[in-house]
Amino acid sequence: MNLPTPLRALLAATLTAGLLPLAALAAGSEPDLSPEQPNRIRAEKVQAAIDLLPKDYKFVVPGKLTVATNPWQLPFGVYATDNATPIGAEADVAQLVADSLGLELNIVAVAWADWPLGVTSGKYDAVISNVTVTEARKEKFDFATYRRDLLGFYAPKDSKVAAIAGPKDIAGLKLIVGSGTNQEQILLAWNAENRKAGLAEAELLYFDDEAARDLALFSGRADAYFGPNAAEAYKNALRHDRTLLGSFSGGWPLTAEIAVGTVKGNGLSPAFAAALNGQIESGVYGKVLASWGLTDEAIPESRVNPPGLPKS
Repeated sequence: MNLPTPLRALLAATLTAGLLPLAALAAGSEPDLSPEQPNRIRAEKVQAAIDLLPKDYKFVVPGKLTVATNPWQLPFGVYATDNATPIGAEADVAQLVADSLGLELNIVAVAWADWPLGVTSGKYDAVISNVTVTEARKEKFDFATYRRDLLGFYAPKDSKVAAIAGPKDIAGLKLIVGSGTNQEQILLAWNAENRKAGLAEAELLYFDDEAARDLALFSGRADAYFGPNAAEAYKNALRHDRTLLGSFSGGWPLTAEIAVGTVKGNGLSPAFAAALNGQIESGVYGKVLASWGLTDEAIPESRVNPPGLPKS
């Protein structure tokens, strides 16, 4: 597979860093980046979930659950050694849902921008790719939640910034953030508050790939990075080179959850939620999240279409 340069760089960086689930790291194992994933945690069928599948729904591939995901960074996901198969926490959650429904998993790598059209057009049954529930997305998609959405400010260990807990703490700083993300909206709102208070705005910096972002952070061109907490916590557990300055719900100060997304009205979300709740009760769900260092983002119950982040 001919990968775009940023993805090739990300895969190379991942292999070099030796990223692997935290449990495996503690055991001193080599990372498993194989497409077969022989050690992936599997789940038993959940009959209550199977019974909720709409009788008239036709899966994209008969007998299989076709899931779109964007393999951009561990612990969420990267490409396996075949440069084609997505592996990581999101793929493991997809496997958990498929197993619960008695279906084979057919996971497909997509660019982040492509999943909405792919799901609405019926190319994929669902998306599992760190998608936050928002009120705008609920107009086109139904959701079954499976993780809390936590964001974190991270800086190098020798950072002079002690903590970031609110708008005044970012005044005058240079902050790396992803364009079009919930965290960017938070920083823009904080800058607006600082303007009203007569404080300096933070300068927002944008980078196309992880390698460039980290280079800017550790070379002193930026004071901190604000993004999904899980990814940075995962890297720090392996490299011990950064510090957490503050963490927030993905919709700070509102709560937010990550969810499986399906096209609105197709009836799959209740079955997906029942599948996830069955595995929460069985303990398998907790094992999957723990294997990727995501225990702090576990939820007690999967919900269908909970309140989402408001429209901006």
